[in-house]
Amino acid sequence: MFSKDTYIQRRNRLKKDVSHGLIVLLGNEESSINFKDNWYHFRQDSSFLYFCAVALPSLTAIFDCDSGEDIILGDELTIDDIVWTGPQPSIASLAEKSGITNTAPASQIETTLKKAQADGRTIHFIPPYREEHVTKLATWTGKSVAEIRSGESVPLIKAIIAQRNIKTAEEIVELHKAVDLTSDMHLAAMKYAKPGMKEAEIAAKVNQV
Repeated sequence: MFSKDTYIQRRNRLKKDVSHGLIVLLGNEESSINFKDNWYHFRQDSSFLYFCAVALPSLTAIFDCDSGEDIILGDELTIDDIVWTGPQPSIASLAEKSGITNTAPASQIETTLKKAQADGRTIHFIPPYREEHVTKLATWTGKSVAEIRSGESVPLIKAIIAQRNIKTAEEIVELHKAVDLTSDMHLAAMKYAKPGMKEAEIAAKVNQV
């Protein structure tokens, strides 16, 4: 994770480039393996991480290009969730690390977006690549699935690409770290592997690195 100022600058530039309306970024959901609470390893949406740096599931970020306000919406874990995950930091505490001080429950998303539509404001979103994202956007905006699938914001897409396509000095440092670590992991697997070993044993060595 980078400094708080980095994420604030990224969001401010994004809002300036898009210029008007609300930007909606959807975080990913948990993905179940064979029943609801048995999940694959969670992977947050890359754009959500780039602008918000919060790697929790079921979150939505809304950036207001006109007022400048940023907010993350989502529900805190229930006791049933904590049985599986153990104690976790709050959404507000994680959002604050990227300079977002406003949080709200997920139930406010639909109200916020429909009010914006009633006021004639534009709702910007990038092409949804998960079916649950399509369903959410359709529910929140009252639009059909077909309208959501063809309704992505070209200005938002271009604005995100313009930022993410050119790496800053601090990003380049982290890219070098990632490449070095990848190399160490690969070499560890090569050195440790022996005939008759199981894949899980080699994976454990790589995870150790």
